[in-house]
Amino acid sequence: MNIKNSWLKSGYVNETVPANIDLKEEISRLKKEKNAIIMGHFYQTDELQDIADFVGDSLALAQEAAKTDADIIVLAGVHFMGETAKILSPEKVVLVPDLNAGCSLADSCPPDKFKEFVDHHPDHTVLTYVNTTAKIKALSDIVVTSTNAKSIVDSLPTDEKVIFGPDRNLGNYLNSITGRDMVLWDGACHVHEKFSIEKIIELKKENPDALVLAHPECKKPLLVLADFVGSTAALLKHSTNSESTKFIVATESGIIHQMQKYNPDKIFIPAPPNDSTCACNDCEFMKLNTIEKLYNCLKYEWPSIQVPEEIRVEAVKPINKMLDISAKYGL
Repeated sequence: MNIKNSWLKSGYVNETVPANIDLKEEISRLKKEKNAIIMGHFYQTDELQDIADFVGDSLALAQEAAKTDADIIVLAGVHFMGETAKILSPEKVVLVPDLNAGCSLADSCPPDKFKEFVDHHPDHTVLTYVNTTAKIKALSDIVVTSTNAKSIVDSLPTDEKVIFGPDRNLGNYLNSITGRDMVLWDGACHVHEKFSIEKIIELKKENPDALVLAHPECKKPLLVLADFVGSTAALLKHSTNSESTKFIVATESGIIHQMQKYNPDKIFIPAPPNDSTCACNDCEFMKLNTIEKLYNCLKYEWPSIQVPEEIRVEAVKPINKMLDISAKYGL
């Protein structure tokens, strides 16, 4: 098997990186040479967050990348995030360090099954969470983020029938705070599904002064327990603006790196999962990306994300619809 076929099989460039090179310096050099930009998600390792030109939520990464004059976008995140960047920047080369970095939430919504679901509710507006594949976005009327989802739902007529997918926990949360009765797709994020309520309650007893911060992808009992519920970016902002100095953080533990950078004098405790051997809750897909893989993907400009034009054209429409609503209502 030649080396190119080996790369294709592995889903990343698996060439060994020489031990005597400074990866950060080489990545910086390659960025300048190739006019590239590195976008890092909040859930990446500390090392990748620190080397990124921009760190943020999934849609923010794609939007920021589209604003730049970079020829190459390296998306240190998961596959659907690379697709979103390609949807918004079709003229740019979009690379991901490892094609195997998928998403349990996106995978919980197969396009053929979701289309059947939509077809069974022909009079419904289809709202989908940005954490979906390009094909799911192409089947949608409006895309939402965890930050703007409530405002987007509130902007719709109260009698409008709505499908929401793929995250049932976020959908249930939105129904509870908007008074809607949206029809929900039965999908979920494996990270946010497996937090242990019992262990979080014990942590709260041990740290009575700590506020519990939770992402709306978590199950309802945890959201009821939480002192603040919000998107990853909102959790970061709240922890910074709050007078509290201690927090129990119920989302993927990668965000704690940014929380600590913004608030070096505050204490952040990762909420534990049900697995008794783990003290924090990591996404194994996010953590597939490494600085070595990032270096190789930038060096060889592979793996690259491809979105068929007919899918991209349909997928960008619900994103633009979200942006139009946001502009109209000042969201």
